[in-house]
Amino acid sequence: MTPEETLNWLENHPEIESLRVAVCDLNGTMRGKGIPVTQAKKALAGDIRMPLSITGVDIWGEDIVGSEMVFESGDADGICEWTGRDIVPVNWLAKPTALIPLWLRDEGGAPFLGDPRRALASIVERYASLGLTAVVATELEFYLVDPNADHPAPPKSPLTGKRLESDGVLSIDELDQFEGFISDIYSACAAQNIPADAAIAENGAGQFELNLLHVADPLKAADDAILFKRIVKGLARKHGFAASFMAKPYGDRAGNGLHIHFSLLDSSGNNVFNNETEQGSDTLRHAVGGLLGAMYESALLFAPHLNSYRRTRPGSHAPTGVSWGYENRTAAVRIPGGSHAARRIEHRVAGADANPYLVLAAVLGAALEGIEQRISPPEPVVGDAYAQAAQHLPFDWATAIVAFENGSYMDRIFAPVLRSMLVSCKQQELRVFTGRVTDFEYHSYLETV
Repeated sequence: MTPEETLNWLENHPEIESLRVAVCDLNGTMRGKGIPVTQAKKALAGDIRMPLSITGVDIWGEDIVGSEMVFESGDADGICEWTGRDIVPVNWLAKPTALIPLWLRDEGGAPFLGDPRRALASIVERYASLGLTAVVATELEFYLVDPNADHPAPPKSPLTGKRLESDGVLSIDELDQFEGFISDIYSACAAQNIPADAAIAENGAGQFELNLLHVADPLKAADDAILFKRIVKGLARKHGFAASFMAKPYGDRAGNGLHIHFSLLDSSGNNVFNNETEQGSDTLRHAVGGLLGAMYESALLFAPHLNSYRRTRPGSHAPTGVSWGYENRTAAVRIPGGSHAARRIEHRVAGADANPYLVLAAVLGAALEGIEQRISPPEPVVGDAYAQAAQHLPFDWATAIVAFENGSYMDRIFAPVLRSMLVSCKQQELRVFTGRVTDFEYHSYLETV
């Protein structure tokens, strides 16, 4: 939409009583303000300001202690620019509301590279300079849980009133029981121009996956994923559930993943991964080489939280090692079969708790490094990749933070300001978690050791 079309849309929807304007922070949380509908023109014209530091707050919304973005710089405001995304109707609140998505520029008008959406945009621009366009799709998993339980518990079926107990993978019956909720998701996605595709019941009790179709615009694909998560959480509450994209809400059930599928088109619309063979082109292999080379140091972006590392365990259907293979779901990078013309790469490492902008920037940036440097990958894994991977991903959060901070690929993919902000954010979160002693630790050690 143009600003004029957006204003016309609002005029044609007089039921909209208020607006939200928001940017996305490094943790994938939307942060912003509520404004009257009469202020829409101001938001679309870039006349709203918010602190640049808002993109770098921790998971609890706290400023980063000692950050140069806060007191050292006077906690300066940035310019909130409209992303150009269609206005987003929000239909699960008490009053009809809509969202205008924004991203940040600094005071001088330059893109603020600490904004995660700007990080992805810079990678998209690098592809464009080579005459290439990334075509991207995402797959997001989530759990519905009982909102009244102190700890995660499967929801009760709207049809039977009984709590789900089994891991009903690909259960049509489970889809049918939650049909009202899933139908509302599709309606909300249609209203927000999100290309929702197949929905399935996944491996865990109350776990679902919904695929978003391929789009030839990585920024839109990441926007769609962020907005989809808000839709699911909002509608879950409306239906009497809670929804969680936490990487591993249950220790003994499957985790939630965010899988990325992508291919590359040249200026004539040809898929450069396709050479009419099952193996794919040299460009595909070089992209895989870059993905594998950057995977260890970019793990923090795929597993950004303490809980994320409970998901990446052997035999858990989540990758634990740096590996690739053809039609192999135990590998971190999978080359799906099917039509040669649709040859693509599936990156399977990220959890659903990750920020889609940073995940896509890391994946596409690493693939581009591989293509530009003509990096050849090792031979693809055949069979169980858990038992064959030459290099493991970081086993813990602290190791991943250090690997990201020191990574040479990360230095070429991300701006220094974003790397500094993300490392400071994650170090602060880690300090908070390590300062807390759990009940299980007291039970195990208090009078035992």
